[in-house]
Amino acid sequence: MRFIVSTSTLLKQLQAVSGASSTSTVLPILENFLFEIEGSTLTISATDLQTSMVTSLPIETKEEEGKKIAMPSKILIETLKTLPDQPVAFTVDMETLAIEISAGDGKYKLSGENAEDFPKIPEVEDASTVNIPASVLSEAISKTIFAVSNDELRPAMAGVLVQFGEQSVEFVSTDAHKLVKYKRTDIGTEKAASIILPKKALSLLKSTLPSEDSNVSIEYNNTNAFFKFNDLHLICRLVDERYPDYEAVIPQVNPNRLTVDRALFLNTLRRVVIFANKTTHQVRLKISGSELNISAEDLDFSNEAHERLNCQYEGEDMEIGFNAKFLVEMLSNLSSEEVMIEMSTPNRAGLLKPSISEEGEDILMLVMPVMLNNSN
Repeated sequence: MRFIVSTSTLLKQLQAVSGASSTSTVLPILENFLFEIEGSTLTISATDLQTSMVTSLPIETKEEEGKKIAMPSKILIETLKTLPDQPVAFTVDMETLAIEISAGDGKYKLSGENAEDFPKIPEVEDASTVNIPASVLSEAISKTIFAVSNDELRPAMAGVLVQFGEQSVEFVSTDAHKLVKYKRTDIGTEKAASIILPKKALSLLKSTLPSEDSNVSIEYNNTNAFFKFNDLHLICRLVDERYPDYEAVIPQVNPNRLTVDRALFLNTLRRVVIFANKTTHQVRLKISGSELNISAEDLDFSNEAHERLNCQYEGEDMEIGFNAKFLVEMLSNLSSEEVMIEMSTPNRAGLLKPSISEEGEDILMLVMPVMLNNSN
């Protein structure tokens, strides 16, 4: 098996799919890329059994097709990173699985693994399909992935719930402290369905989605989701759990409404939280009239901070406590100039929304309050 390819092209494709490979000590084959040649196309696959990525690129080939071999991923990427952009020739002895790489005046030898040991990448069967613009999918992932739970005992919440409807697609994530519901009303599917996409697959998607606005084809069945864009495919196993009834925790009646400049509020919180207790990150919001007082204290170290912001407020004067880290995360993932916080009572969840929504987009973020000790 022999083929020639440019170092920069190969490196770019390997780096795109390398996130799916695994450093598994139980299955060392997962530390490899699978190289397959069909005609003048080289297909490269990586997998950790849950998530797989496949890419293909044209090559100059001097060998009959249908050959495949597993090559160690780490050493390949590290070698290609140090080479200038030039043609590189791979020669593989299919008997001994010895690989020789020739680039310029250098020759590098390493040993491959039997391609038959490489796990089979799932195929698309009985799938429903939806097309989503890459920019929309990227936005949906950014807006929801930060609220995904890391609790292994609650596997359903370790992913993002995607609900396909006839006239909308909704993305939901929660870790029981915060919740995000991101809805697009400009995309729909023929058949309503719900799937839970795992966090790792979404992180990989976000880092590899094209910046130019192309469409991403998403096919899904009961077990897997398949994403296709440009010359990349990402296949992930769905989280096979029931998602919690998140609608039940969203308070419906919120008479107290605070509207404030997002960037100003965000920067104030970032400063004030420095003086908060390091375990609770608790900040106190005291709202009356058009004045928002933000304060934090750490009694163990006699640290405290107070800041005052102008705001618009409709409702009764109130004091409410929040984990500032959660508020900072949420405000960082909103892009509107002003945000609205809707509240009912100090012991019920607060809702964050952009004061003006983008067209076709509807976003709601929920944050649970923390109990205040009334020392002020």
